[in-house]
Parts: sequence; structure tokens; C-alpha cells
Amino acid sequence: MRSMLRVALEGAFTNFKRIFFAADRVTDMELRRQISTLSVEVDDRVDESACIGCAGCANVCPTNAIEMKKLAAPVKITDDWIKNEVPEINLEKCIVCYYCHDFCPVYSLYGQKGTIHPSCVGDQEVNVNELIEQPVKISEDKLKVIATYLSDKTVLKNREDGE
Repeated sequence: MRSMLRVALEGAFTNFKRIFFAADRVTDMELRRQISTLSVEVDDRVDESACIGCAGCANVCPTNAIEMKKLAAPVKITDDWIKNEVPEINLEKCIVCYYCHDFCPVYSLYGQKGTIHPSCVGDQEVNVNELIEQPVKISEDKLKVIATYLSDKTVLKNREDGE
């Protein structure tokens, strides 16, 4: 009986510390304030200014969590490339596999930060107009695999169906 009372008191003391002093908490006080006031600012998952609008991320997504949304006005990246769409991640469908990030041409072909990320894309410092004019820094065999995934949405479906 004595040990049960001791366990109960220790538990009560631990909970008291957690509630009133935020002990053992992962979130900081500012985040908890934002949560309680419903003012949490969500991190950007797509950097629209650095995205080239190729839809490769949408093609490679195994859960179809990425849809391309039309831009209000087309953006000219190069003489041959005009961006009309940018990706939007549906977090209810996203399984955080990072295919979108890993197959983003800005990341996979040019070695820059990917313009899409399931958690937080972060700050981009990429001038896409200059980047796309540079030669690709990747071997020919890897380029073929990546190009297949980026250009053909049926690749993942065929792989899932066992073809």
C-alpha cells in the first residue's frame, strides 16, 4: 500500500511539473501559445519561385498526394520553358516518402535544394533561369531513370501492378 501511494505521489508531482513548468516538453512555449490560439503558421512545402513546374513530383507520387495548380499568370523561365503550374501537397494523402523531393529536377539533376518537401522546403537561393541553362551533373544511366519517372505517370502504377 505504501509503494502505491509513493507511485501516485510521484506521478502527481511529475504531472504538476509538466503542466505548470513545461518540464519534459518537446514543444516550446511559443508553439503552444500558437496552438492554443489557433494561429500556427505552417511551413512552406513548395517554393513556387524556384519550382520549374515540370509536374515530375506529381508524376512520381505513389499516393497521388500532389496536384498541380494553375498559376494566375504564366512565368517564363527560359525561351523554351514557360511555367504554368506549381505543385500543391495534400497532407492527408502524403506518406512522407520524399519521392517528390528526390525526383525534383532542381535537386536530382542540378544538385540544388529540392523545391518541394513534405515537411518544410526551407529557404531557396536558386535562380532557376540560370540553373536550367547549365549542363546536368549526373550520369547518363541515372538521367534515363529519373527522366522516365518525371515524364511518365504510369511508371509507378505499372511497378505497383507488377509489370
